[in-house]
Amino acid sequence: MALKATGWVEVEERDAIYKELHFKTFNQAFGFMTRVALQAEKMNHHPEWFNVYNKVQITLTTHDCGGLSKRDIKLAKFIDKVALTM
Repeated sequence: MALKATGWVEVEERDAIYKELHFKTFNQAFGFMTRVALQAEKMNHHPEWFNVYNKVQITLTTHDCGGLSKRDIKLAKFIDKVALTM
């Protein structure tokens, strides 16, 4: 999986991928989440995520098909692109 090179890992016992991102401040983390949320809403594909201060943990899976789909890969690539701009 090409996404492994950017820090995505497969989740044990789930057909999902996971990434943890760290930002300089809470504002950066929240700004990142806002940009991802707007894209996720457009895609009608919403991540499972958790945020504490400058840390964001994201899990992607497609519940409709019971595992990973092209939509997860597309959103993961968008997430990586946004993270590079923060």
